[in-house]
Amino acid sequence: MLRHVTRVSALCLTFALAACDESLASLTGPTPQLKPTFSSIQTEIFENGDSSGRPACISCHNAAGQFFNGLNLTHAVAYTNLVNVASRGKPSAIRVVPGEPDNSYLIHKLEGGPALVGQRMPLNGPYLIAGQIDVIRRWIEEGAANN
Repeated sequence: MLRHVTRVSALCLTFALAACDESLASLTGPTPQLKPTFSSIQTEIFENGDSSGRPACISCHNAAGQFFNGLNLTHAVAYTNLVNVASRGKPSAIRVVPGEPDNSYLIHKLEGGPALVGQRMPLNGPYLIAGQIDVIRRWIEEGAANN
């Protein structure tokens, strides 16, 4: 009987953990294809707007948009401009610290808060929803790989 209870408990835990991963995807709202990989974030967030009216990040953060603290998020250079790079607007802050979303200035800029220099992003909204930010957080937690 104890073995049966242990197996049932293990099975329930497996389903619960799988549901957590799936629930993250269901929270991405207007970007249902968003996954915690850099390529997905690049495509779904940086390069494309969404049905909430949020514009693509590259509409401002591109080679011509140098007045946005020099952050170019176009495909060819976005990763090298984000990971382990100091913010120009707040040089004491690193844009993306692999494994540390709470210490990554990208997360601060997306969530808003008193420690920002300038404004929350995207500028004047509409802002990313919690599920979208959670996917970016997960990517950073997992080491911010160029995947």
